[in-house]
Amino acid sequence: MDMNVSARIIYTEAQVREMPVLALAHIGDGVYELLARMKAVREGSAQVNVLHRRTVLMVSAEAQAKAARLIRDTLSDEEFAVFRRGRNAKPNHAPPHKTAGDTYPMATALEALFGYLYLLGRDERVSQLWELCEKSFEEQAK
Repeated sequence: MDMNVSARIIYTEAQVREMPVLALAHIGDGVYELLARMKAVREGSAQVNVLHRRTVLMVSAEAQAKAARLIRDTLSDEEFAVFRRGRNAKPNHAPPHKTAGDTYPMATALEALFGYLYLLGRDERVSQLWELCEKSFEEQAK
């Protein structure tokens, strides 16, 4: 199979609306993690263990939940509908460790939103929301 890694498919709203919300979260998780990894690299140091630690601080369920709480009031009605679907999703597995009540639902909400926007090709909006998420990381670092 010949795979072009630079190829990207932009989906229609109807196609994205038909996707299961956990599929949106699956894509959004990848988008969000790539943004976090790029931020970790921009901060300097090529030592992989340092890059990994920086990335984990941004992509943990706790960090994602904090970012989700920070951005939710900035969402359009359409975006909030996706966010709410993600928050209300029922995964087929239990969280790997004990976390505070709404941590995983909020993290899933954020991931679903990022997946939704990415699949629609709304990169500018993804960037705007990512910048807001970065503010929550900065607050967490203090």
